[in-house]
Order: sequence, then structure tokens, then C-alpha cells
Amino acid sequence: DIKFCPFKNCWIKKIKIRPLHFPTVLGAVVLTYNLPGVTSSWKFSGETIAGIYLGQIAKWNDGKIAADNPGVKLPAADILVVHRSDASGTTFVFTDFLSKVSAEWKSKVGANTSVSWPVAGLGGAKNAGVAGSVKQSEGTIGYVELVYAAENKMPVGQVKNAAGKFVTPNPASVTAAAQASKDLAPDFRGSITNAQGPGSYPISSYTWLLIPTHIEDATKRKAITGFLEWMLTTGQKDAPGLSYAPLPSSVVDKEKKQIAEVK
Repeated sequence: DIKFCPFKNCWIKKIKIRPLHFPTVLGAVVLTYNLPGVTSSWKFSGETIAGIYLGQIAKWNDGKIAADNPGVKLPAADILVVHRSDASGTTFVFTDFLSKVSAEWKSKVGANTSVSWPVAGLGGAKNAGVAGSVKQSEGTIGYVELVYAAENKMPVGQVKNAAGKFVTPNPASVTAAAQASKDLAPDFRGSITNAQGPGSYPISSYTWLLIPTHIEDATKRKAITGFLEWMLTTGQKDAPGLSYAPLPSSVVDKEKKQIAEVK
């Protein structure tokens, strides 16, 4: 389409540009906590996590936490929740999972990049802010991307999945969630939280790049499509070392075909 521009009698070409979703790697949102003297990896069911963030579970030795962790000596300390103070995809993934496993959470709070937290707790900006608050304050629990917990050498909890198994977050269990999920749309959008399968980590997600279908600058277009080709081949091998999981081969094959739509 050609559209008249009122400034200096110019004419501009109006081009319809739609964004393409390109999954990059897979990530995990993990529960991390600060409990001096506790060295074991704690277990959390989705209902327990929802109860903590709804304010219904306020002590670390609550019966519901004890039921998830039989035989573990639980401290009689107050729980201080930490959450994101800014809007974030990490919060969306976390609350999306809770909305799937807790009807009460879904009705009272829901899933979004920013929500009204039932318990004020502590707010931290970005993953680094949440990780920092947990690390500095005893009795805290927070949710961050796996890479932040790994970089800060913080403990991470096992989370109960849809198959009833408590699973440790790692690249293998995140890839398992992607392979088990059937919810990815043809344009690569979709949620894989609470995926089926005994080895699936339930708070997993794709990460995406948004690339326009039309890039006027040929040099820029070539650089971007070249990067996408590298990302989907050689780049995938670097993911596990950065605490991310590589994409399933079936998704990679479809994305390679989509690169041709960038013109």
C-alpha cells in the first residue's frame, strides 16, 4: 500500500509486517530457598507452592511441606516469600504453572507477567533481584530462572509433576517436558508447564525471539537469518553449559523452514 505523508509532501510505502516467533532454547523456573543447615534438595508439590504464595502455609515445618518431604527435619521458622517486583516472563511461567495445579490460585490470582500477590513478602527486580533477596535473607523462598540459581550456587527444589513424580530441574528434564507437550501451536507459541511424562520438569518454558517478516536492509537481514541458522544448529550445543536445554529436533526442523519467510 502507498500512504500519503503530510510532512514535506512525501509519500511512504506502508508494508504489512508480522512478527515470527522463533524458539531459541528451553528454560526452567525453579524454587530456591535460604535455610541454614538444610543441605538436602527439598520437594514441593504444586499445591504446596500455591499454599505458600497464597499465605496459607506460613511455617517451614507446616504439615503440607512435611508430607512432601518425609523424614526431613523441618525448621520451625517463618516463611518469607520473594517474588518479582517487575513484570516478567518468569512470573508468567510460574503463575501459569500454579494456575494449572491450583483452582484456588487460578480463581484468586491467575497467570500473568505481573499479578497482585496475596502475600506482600519481598519484591525483587529481575531474576537477579529475587536471587539476591533470597541469598541475603534467612527463611526465604523465591522463584528464578535455573541459570541464576546455578550461578549463585543456590539450592533448588524438586517439583512434583503431572505424573506424580518429584523432578529436579536440569536440561534433560526440561527437554523432556517439551517433548511430552502437545500444546505448541504452528506459529511456535504455547505453554509447556505441567507437561505429562514421568521425567518432565513441570515449570519449564520455551524462550523466543520475535523477528519481523520484512527487513528492508539486506545486510541486516542476512545477519539476522545467519544468526538464526547458527542458533538452530551449532548454538544449540552451548545451551546445557548455560543451564538451558536444547530444542527438540522436531521444533528445530520446522524453524529452519520458517527462516525463508524473513524477506
